[in-house]
Amino acid sequence: MGTEVAVIVGAGPGLSAALARRLARDGFRLALVARNVDKLAELVASLSKQTTVLPLAADAADAGQIEDAFARAEGALGTPDLVVFNAAQRHRGPIEDLDPEAVLAAYRTGAFAGFLTAQAAARRMLRRGAGTLLFTGATASVKAMPQSTPFAMAKFALRGLAQGLARELGPRGIHVAHLIVDGGIASSWARPGDAGAPDRWLDPDAIAAAYLTLHRQHRSAWTAEMDLRPWVETF
Repeated sequence: MGTEVAVIVGAGPGLSAALARRLARDGFRLALVARNVDKLAELVASLSKQTTVLPLAADAADAGQIEDAFARAEGALGTPDLVVFNAAQRHRGPIEDLDPEAVLAAYRTGAFAGFLTAQAAARRMLRRGAGTLLFTGATASVKAMPQSTPFAMAKFALRGLAQGLARELGPRGIHVAHLIVDGGIASSWARPGDAGAPDRWLDPDAIAAAYLTLHRQHRSAWTAEMDLRPWVETF
């Protein structure tokens, strides 16, 4: 198979880090894109013992910056086999108090940046006629909660982007899927001494394994959307 290349946009210490570690164990070379790559220093140092890791500073909501990041990743590592969009920005509050500029910023980070990432990825994957493009969704992708409208707006839009691209790019060899992470991820929510049933939170390593499963699917049975939640939750 040879060494594969993965690009994670919106890389951070939680799910993205778990995914990066899982992909490194499978021999992927990695490009980690974040606005602040300093926060990735420890992760990059750890992963560099296993594989090639390229940290790239870019604002994913800026077309020039994200295109430049993909160009640098391709030049250093090769055409990406797997691209994961994991960027989001939460902005909460009652509708009468929301700052329109902050709402727009949250939308740009959570949705428009997904479009720019998909465009940069597709331009490269289509030349080869193969690749996987995954979008990280949330409960807010299908259910908007009070005072969380800006987050839901972006997540609903991201889901629409993924659905449209799955239909557009699937017949051209690109597997596009949207993952609804329907619950709190342990790396972000769990605290020492948390009470509750076992596996109250989603294990980021288990989520990462699901992402890799989607990438490995045979094209005769591609998943377009997958939802993940703790077994103790009702829905």
